[in-house]
Amino acid sequence: MENNNQNLCTRLTLHQTAKFLKKHDNFVILTHSSPDGDTLGAGYSLFYGLKEMGKVAAVICADVIPQKYGYFAHETDNVDSTKATVIAVDVATKSLLGSLEEEFGDKVDLCIDHHISNSEFAENLYLDHTASATCEIIFDLLQEMDVNINDNAAMALYTGIATDTGCFKYSNVTAKTHTVAANLYKYNFNPAEINKLMFDTKSRNLLELERMVLDTAEYHFDNKCILLCVTAEMQQKTGCSGSDLEGIAVISRSVEGVIAGITIKQTDDDTYKISLRTYPPLNASDICKKIGGGGHNAAAGATVTGSLEEIKAKILDSVKENMEANNAGISPTE
Repeated sequence: MENNNQNLCTRLTLHQTAKFLKKHDNFVILTHSSPDGDTLGAGYSLFYGLKEMGKVAAVICADVIPQKYGYFAHETDNVDSTKATVIAVDVATKSLLGSLEEEFGDKVDLCIDHHISNSEFAENLYLDHTASATCEIIFDLLQEMDVNINDNAAMALYTGIATDTGCFKYSNVTAKTHTVAANLYKYNFNPAEINKLMFDTKSRNLLELERMVLDTAEYHFDNKCILLCVTAEMQQKTGCSGSDLEGIAVISRSVEGVIAGITIKQTDDDTYKISLRTYPPLNASDICKKIGGGGHNAAAGATVTGSLEEIKAKILDSVKENMEANNAGISPTE
């Protein structure tokens, strides 16, 4: 189903989204590039739910799915994408589809997301920006459709919620988040093992990469902002890339006194991915929108081209503007 009306997006309710899924039979489920636990958890839990309904579905990602998600990311169906209903999960803008954007960017029939900055690129959108993770939404959706949640789906859902909340530490956690997680504990899997794998396990190469990154850390705006860079050279020396780098952005959240943590990762000769983590009163989504990105209040990102120094200047200028607008107390000399 091709979206021929790219400028119009219909907002659906949870009930309408459930009806949409029940109506169709063959699906392609798209996850975003550089996949994390939430996009994969949402994609695969939806896949398992659709299979329980007798549907056919494939989960597709532009990048290789990291092996650490192999406990739920099993093989999916073969689906003719030209005749399928295309769904994007946890994808705020079509550019996040990576190399899949050319084929699917203007053909997404339904997007299911929790990013307040969603660009409404799909024909239909179910958006709940109050949800801690897209997996929290998929749980609601499977409940709405009265679909059996099997153990694989439960593991996928738990992974997405745990990773997008920093193991239930971040400000996006609500009472409902804990209620959904409590429901998932009824299934046959070990949450402690998932948490250990996602949060407490690092390779020696990754530890070396983190050392390199911290050696070059920069502090700005009265030490309220830390900037970390992961260059191509660092990645080549350590053999770490892609999903290995997910945890680097978390480092910036843990520095005392820091309210803006910037991580810049080189992805090509002149292309960099920015990950931003903020604490009140700053708004990460507003900061990243200024440079063509978006996300949540406390976590957002953007992909920018140019030299590293140019990109540093752009993001620092945007952070400074947001700090000044929110009276975050930087000295006039900065």
